[in-house]
Amino acid sequence: MAEGAVKSARRALEILEVFSRHRRPLALKEVLDELGYPTSSGSALMKSLVALGYLDYDRERRTYFPTMRIAALGDWVQKALFGDGPLLPALQELHESTGETVVLAVQSDLHAQYVHLIHSAEPLKIGAQPGTRRPLARSGLGLVLLSAKSDAEIERLRRRINASGDDNLQSREELMGRVNTVRSRGYAFSKNSISAGVGIIGVALPKGPFGRTFAVGVAGQVPRLEDKQDQIVGELQAMVHRLEHS
Repeated sequence: MAEGAVKSARRALEILEVFSRHRRPLALKEVLDELGYPTSSGSALMKSLVALGYLDYDRERRTYFPTMRIAALGDWVQKALFGDGPLLPALQELHESTGETVVLAVQSDLHAQYVHLIHSAEPLKIGAQPGTRRPLARSGLGLVLLSAKSDAEIERLRRRINASGDDNLQSREELMGRVNTVRSRGYAFSKNSISAGVGIIGVALPKGPFGRTFAVGVAGQVPRLEDKQDQIVGELQAMVHRLEHS
């Protein structure tokens, strides 16, 4: 596939993500300024998305807005992932009982990807959004996902991570030491690994749809998580128990 086609596909999705963040009609300049795209190619791409039916253009106001075709593309995903079962209500209950941000993640190649978040009302809340990816071997929920795999699977992933150009190369002993700590505790507590002052306490959930392993975490400012560590771990373990027997 040509490099230009790959770049265009990425840019088209990034444009749609801008609308997801702002949730209002946007002028061409607003979109291109935020993404840093050249006017000529950016304008052509926006016009292509209009022609394909993914964006609507208001000529009077000179603004763009996503069409319902965008909503229809993904309206089946949540049901496919979570169904009508107890998982989403359990995440909401966890959020209400801890008062912190709750994150659900799955493995996406060499990353842990956030697929559902419930944000806290704290002023210094976690700014991540669904789709955010974290390094599999260097994040709290990434280590949780690794801990559910066999040692042989972990080693294959470690070799791929090191070969991918990641600046933080890890030895087998280093990574397995961190994974085994998660296994022995039954949970991960990551502090300041991605963002200064921010941490996450996470556990693995029972196998989800299509045999996928989910990790759930409670994220927040490290001092708050430390103060509430026993409560949060207890809430997470209770949630796992309920889901296993639901």
